[in-house]
This record gives sequence, structure tokens and C-alpha cells, in this order.
Amino acid sequence: MSRIGLKPISVPAGVEITVAEGNLVTVKGPKGTLTQKFNPSLAIAVENGELKVSRPNDEQQSKALHGLTRTLVHNMIEGVVNGYSKLLIIEGVGYRAQKQGKDVILNLGFSHQVIVSETEDIKLDVPQPNQIVVRGIDKQKVGQFASEVRAKRPPEPYKGKGIRYDGEVIIRKEGKAGKGGKK
Repeated sequence: MSRIGLKPISVPAGVEITVAEGNLVTVKGPKGTLTQKFNPSLAIAVENGELKVSRPNDEQQSKALHGLTRTLVHNMIEGVVNGYSKLLIIEGVGYRAQKQGKDVILNLGFSHQVIVSETEDIKLDVPQPNQIVVRGIDKQKVGQFASEVRAKRPPEPYKGKGIRYDGEVIIRKEGKAGKGGKK
């Protein structure tokens, strides 16, 4: 039994949810609007300020979709109310970021500067030269964009230089031992 799927989602004030034909869910809130289509076999209903997702049977596929759908709708509601953000930390001598209009210019030790631009869904912020904040209302898009920025210079295991998520632990390797060896 899906424990997550059975939990009702309380709809906060200022959020409007519509479920159209074919389980097309639209969530409107103070930060924007999100729309997503879900599996039509599930029943999504809004009643008394709560959203409930129910499944037609107890097959494995239905159980999996039940919890997934409930979580995705909850993330949509959370996104239009509070939004999502990811903090990226830049580590390394001379590595830094600066904001110029809608672009973030990254100096990452390459012979050229790397330019990352905001999209209509994603906003970028540079509170300090070694930090980038990725903000948006869609959790999946924020995570994907942060992953793409991190991929520009992933952290290396010897000195830890590169772009990492806030709170990410980089497992460090020991360098060459420098023992006697061959002469």
C-alpha cells in the first residue's frame, strides 16, 4: 500500500487547482502557473480544500504511479507557493562568477569565460563571487539547470576545485606518494 499516495494534500490559500480531462492538472499560485499531465487511470479530485489521488486497483504499476503522482502534484503546489532554489559553490583559486544582466559569467580556469544565461523559468543570482543560486518554481527544471551548471566544471577529487552543490561532500583522493621508486 502506498503510504505517500494515500496522504491528502492540503491546498494553501491563494492556490487554485484545476483538473481537466485526461488528468491535466493546472496549479496557479502567487509565483506562477504549472501544468502537467498525469496517467489517466488515476483519479485526482479536489474537495474541501484538499487534493486526493486514488488508484483503480492494487497492481504494482498502479501503486507506483499513485505515490509518484501525489508527490509530483505536491511539488507543483510547493513550487507556486514558495519556489525552489539550489545553491552552487565555486571552489578554486581564481574561480569566480559574476552577474551581467541576465547572464552569469564564470571564470573556471579555462582559456575562455563560460557564460550561462537565465531562461524564462530559471532565475540566477550571484550573492558572492563564489556562489550561484538557481531559482524557479519547477523543481525538476531547477535541479536540471543546476546540474548543467555544475557540469561546466565538476569538482575534482584531488584538490576539490570546481562547482559543487551546497552540502555536497567531495571524497578526496591522496596524490602521488613520492616514494623512492626507480632511478
